[in-house]
Amino acid sequence: MRMKLKSKRREGSTMQTGLSVVTRLRINKNNKKQLSKEEAYYVASQWKLMWWKFKKHKLAMVAVVVLGILYFGAIFADFLSPTLPNERFSDYKSAPPQIIRFYEKGEGFQRPFVYEIKREVDPKTFKRTYVVDKSKKYPVYFFGRGEPYKFLGLFETNIHLVTSEGPLFLLGTDELGRDVFTRILYGSRISLSIGLVGVVITFVLGMLLGGISGYIGGIVDTVIQRLIDLIVCIPTIPLWMALAAALPRNWPPLRMYISIVVITSLIGWTGLARVVRGKILSLREEDFATAARLAGASSMRIIIRHLLPSFASYIIVSLTLSIPNTILGETSLSFLGLGLQPPVVSWGVLLQDAQKLESVAHHPWLLLPILWVVVTVLMFNFLGDGLRDAADPYK
Repeated sequence: MRMKLKSKRREGSTMQTGLSVVTRLRINKNNKKQLSKEEAYYVASQWKLMWWKFKKHKLAMVAVVVLGILYFGAIFADFLSPTLPNERFSDYKSAPPQIIRFYEKGEGFQRPFVYEIKREVDPKTFKRTYVVDKSKKYPVYFFGRGEPYKFLGLFETNIHLVTSEGPLFLLGTDELGRDVFTRILYGSRISLSIGLVGVVITFVLGMLLGGISGYIGGIVDTVIQRLIDLIVCIPTIPLWMALAAALPRNWPPLRMYISIVVITSLIGWTGLARVVRGKILSLREEDFATAARLAGASSMRIIIRHLLPSFASYIIVSLTLSIPNTILGETSLSFLGLGLQPPVVSWGVLLQDAQKLESVAHHPWLLLPILWVVVTVLMFNFLGDGLRDAADPYK
């Protein structure tokens, strides 16, 4: 009996020691993981810490995805659109949006299709309306053939993402029978790119004039700050109207586009310049700036190579928030008829058709470009909020 009890005690002790070893190994692994995370945090660069903090901002990550989709649609607009922006369908003027269907009563689920739409005129009010003709349906093809175009301007093809044998107007048509969805996609090329191109000019002017104003000071600082005050105190829309009215109406679309970019950039650099000036005023007497000055570096080199990189994160946030302002500037000018003009397609040009009260009342789908403008501006603001929170990763 004593031998059996001893053997059971030995078995129990070995099981306890075995469990304790497994538990210790797990604890050691967890401690190592925790230590590795802490070590990675202390060893990581500032840009990596900014990225980790940026990922925690959910709205900013959503904004990155949505903006990626918008810019993808702008780049591949000719492939994604079912037709061309200036192609007219005379039999379907001011047609309402169509619905792609997958189910028909009595036949069940089937390949995507759309019903035919017919235009009818009320004999009393002479109002034109469209009714769905369920006796005719047209199949919808993916990667089908349609109107020819040059893919990214490189080679000619006629393959579109979505095509149909009959009318296919996902967002309806305008007064001339042109597909609104196609024109919105093509218009995003100008409206989205004008923000990026305008930011380059805003970046150069704001960084250069703000850096010179903050570092040199004196009469140079006074002149630049009074110029900023003069631009800021003028109402924005009248200033845009005056500058845009000075452009000749007979200019080609490309020159007009570049001029609109320059106009919006000449107005939008003031905010960045003041931010840069304030930062440089607080950093120009720091030890690293003094050391560079004693080493014989020029003022421009100290500004560009030493002072500006020290607050690059704030500059990125400011530039991100200035992109929607440039987009809104172009949209406002084109909406007022002072910016881009047809046959150029932009969101502001498309909204010109919505100026009439009759169009808004009877053809509300002409206001859909506003949705693209609102979503774009909202996403850029979310992105700017995320970058602003990530700008100080040590906070």
